[in-house]
Amino acid sequence: MSERPDETHQASDAESLLPIDEHVEEGHDDEGRKVRHRGIYLLPNLFTTANLFAGFYSIINSISAQSADDPQLASKYFAYAAIAIFVAMILDSLDGRVARMTNTQSAFGAEYDSLSDMVAFGVAPALLAFGWALGDMGKVGWMVAFIYVAGAALRLARFNTQVGVADKRYFIGLASPAAAGVVAGTVWAFSDYGIQGSKMSFLVALLVAAAGMLMVSNIKYNSFKELDLKGRVPFVAILAVVLVFAVVFSDPPRVLLLIFLAYAASGPVQYLFKKRRHKHIG
Repeated sequence: MSERPDETHQASDAESLLPIDEHVEEGHDDEGRKVRHRGIYLLPNLFTTANLFAGFYSIINSISAQSADDPQLASKYFAYAAIAIFVAMILDSLDGRVARMTNTQSAFGAEYDSLSDMVAFGVAPALLAFGWALGDMGKVGWMVAFIYVAGAALRLARFNTQVGVADKRYFIGLASPAAAGVVAGTVWAFSDYGIQGSKMSFLVALLVAAAGMLMVSNIKYNSFKELDLKGRVPFVAILAVVLVFAVVFSDPPRVLLLIFLAYAASGPVQYLFKKRRHKHIG
């Protein structure tokens, strides 16, 4: 689905009736010649669209929770909003893998993915935390929420500029899905017990602000991209996977919160250990 620069293409009658221009993306073929690709790949962008929808659904539920008169109904909406963010994480991990497995990567898909991540892992978690706990803190609350949103935007922008340059084994700064997991896991775990966010707004503010700052930090996090999911593994590996699923589904809110808190803390802990070791060596 490509064309040479000197080739001309006339739109069909069906295309000319649509008030939408055809997407044309420039690239290079195997011989290094510049070519133009018309249209977009459907399969990976379907997962990205589902990711975007999950983030939007989370926002809708966060808004509905704030307008609910019944505290139990509000807790239910907050739980739905948090679950939608975790669903968005699964979809986000699939679109990139599907694109690589089917060789359907494109610049359009990369940009679309970043914009969807901004909604699902930037705006949605901030609104969730604000509606559940930070709103009772007034201006301080929305300032903390904005710190998180800005951190997610800066994190995604920096990640896009470092593609192909940075070490793939590590993320520079906490990845936005992991930061969203910390925020969403906190709301889901405590609201599931019926605890109101207003009773722990200060703690939530510290957690949300810390997540936002970690996203723009230079602390390295393991990306786990060196794992070979297509190669053969020992039989015991599938047993370990089954055990992990069993543990997660035994108490999803608390287990997921602990997993993402541990991952978020792993970066600063490793950073401090390295600083201490270099200090002793020096």
